[in-house]
Amino acid sequence: MSNPDSSPQATSSSTSPPSHAGHIHTPMCRSCGAPAAAPTPVPWSGDSPPPAYRPIRMPAINAPTNTAAIVLSPVPQPLPVPPAAPPFAFQAPAKRITSPDDIARFHASTHGRHFLGFVAALSASVQGRKLSDPLPSPPSPAVSALLDLISALSAFVASTPPFPHSSRYGNPAFRLWHEKLADSVNELITPITATAASPSVLAGAEVELAPYLLDSFGNGSRIDYGTGHETNFAAFLYCLARLGLITEDDYPAVVLRVFAAYLDLMRTLQDTYLLEPAGSHGVWGLDDYHFLPFVFGAAQLIDHKYMKPKSIHNPDILENFSKEYMYLACVMYVKKVKKGPFAEHSPMLDDISGVPHWKKVNSGLLKMYKAEVLEKVPIMQHFLFGSLIKWYGS
Repeated sequence: MSNPDSSPQATSSSTSPPSHAGHIHTPMCRSCGAPAAAPTPVPWSGDSPPPAYRPIRMPAINAPTNTAAIVLSPVPQPLPVPPAAPPFAFQAPAKRITSPDDIARFHASTHGRHFLGFVAALSASVQGRKLSDPLPSPPSPAVSALLDLISALSAFVASTPPFPHSSRYGNPAFRLWHEKLADSVNELITPITATAASPSVLAGAEVELAPYLLDSFGNGSRIDYGTGHETNFAAFLYCLARLGLITEDDYPAVVLRVFAAYLDLMRTLQDTYLLEPAGSHGVWGLDDYHFLPFVFGAAQLIDHKYMKPKSIHNPDILENFSKEYMYLACVMYVKKVKKGPFAEHSPMLDDISGVPHWKKVNSGLLKMYKAEVLEKVPIMQHFLFGSLIKWYGS
């Protein structure tokens, strides 16, 4: 029987003969002569390769690197939109952000804080509301004009069929669709500004609003779309709020009607013209294209009596409720376009499903939106600044 007090190393050094080249040395027990440890395994050879190993998840090449900072950061809170006062000096907005220092200046500025507060206010306005719920107040004329705008853009899709195309991404017909948008952008904006109490005061607003709208539906040259374009649509809505065209009473309708219609249009564009994801995080993103519908969709589900974050794994729930909740619709879309186990192609969404409450999901996504979208130079370098969203020094 082996002596439990004897060390294999001590035993081998005192009783085992010296090892020779090519000989596998096995320590022996000095009491019974039995092997005191498992023999060293024979190295793998070309004739006997190791078994194939498939990792549970892909390597975290694009995983968020500042997770701890996101968790410890404060939750963005709703803020009122500071109204713009006439006389207006509308100007063509321009890009300003080129470095992380510029990002810090933007977030320290009035409009940096209030733009994020506007997104948080939109999110808070739809807590516990389904897409089909009656609105707390009838849609304002500006909201109706926004819906007409999106309907007109949807009609452009019907009149611009995709070309025969064998590539995975980038059907050139999207350039024609985008040209139609550019040709009619002023005509699409005018009915919105016409809903102002004094439309003449907003004369010339198209020169500043049009670039935000043009960049809200993807890039016509690259035939791509990403969270930066989505953010430009939010900036377009923020500008309308600054001009008093939409008010806080309109926020539920802006999310549940306007943004939901915008999302439906973008899904149609993505599927019809095979838009390439712009700056996708791969498996470490929520979605190859969108972020805000997850924020708003999580807010919709706050305090839901039955559905929890883990409910996204129930196919019946996705099938029956995806038309009522944007979060579920986005998860269903991801599952449709991505193949394989959900935990492999969407580990972020899979991890979020383990959070116990939707309120915590919503607050975490708001923090993540700030860190992973509004604080990323590759995204925000395309953000536009004019007289309605002013650069910090102007």
